[in-house]
Amino acid sequence: MMHHPVPRAVVLLSGGLDSTTVLAHALAEGFSCNCLSFRYGQRQEIELRRAADLCRKMGAENHLVLNLDLAAIGGSALTTDMPVPKDRGREEMEAGIPVTYVPGRNIIFLAHALAWAEVLGAADIFLGINAVDYSGYPDCRPEFLQAFARMANLGTRAGSEGTPFTLHAPLMHMNKRQIIELGTRLGVNYADTHSCYDPVGELACGRCDACRLRLKGFAEAGLPDPAPYVAEVKR
Repeated sequence: MMHHPVPRAVVLLSGGLDSTTVLAHALAEGFSCNCLSFRYGQRQEIELRRAADLCRKMGAENHLVLNLDLAAIGGSALTTDMPVPKDRGREEMEAGIPVTYVPGRNIIFLAHALAWAEVLGAADIFLGINAVDYSGYPDCRPEFLQAFARMANLGTRAGSEGTPFTLHAPLMHMNKRQIIELGTRLGVNYADTHSCYDPVGELACGRCDACRLRLKGFAEAGLPDPAPYVAEVKR
């Protein structure tokens, strides 16, 4: 692995609330952050513009955007014309894996992050997965991350030569209120983030699972959500 005077990290950055908070956390921990985003056929491609702006404003070392055609595989409301669920309550969100689940997405993303980290000489990978206020995705659970970390260190040159990778998910056990409070303490400008699964132009719909969880988190934190929403959404 290459050596760098300041410890390098790869940060998976979607441009959303969680991953932006993780970027702020990694920067505060003293890492030089190399952000990795994906154009994978998602309907909410506005998030990539947000990610690019965030990298520039927050001082990331690099921002790499990889093109993956997960839309060709399909199977998700985020990559096809399948309707995005709206106006679901907490019980509905927790009842099963929703159609917004993208098959294999975090496995695919982490594999690319691992490859880039090995090239950069970065032993640390940060991501914003969460197992509290989330939509029930199986690849956002601690068991998944632990299994991937074991595989990563078995299947890479760095791991086999005694320089293991550490996967960091600092938000894993936080709810949205706690995440927002952490980011606010770290100076995150949440107006620069985008969370919506089904935006109307650049406006968040306010009704998909991601919007509802985000709005709930801001309300519980006693803060206004600065993201732009369609006019009828009450915040």
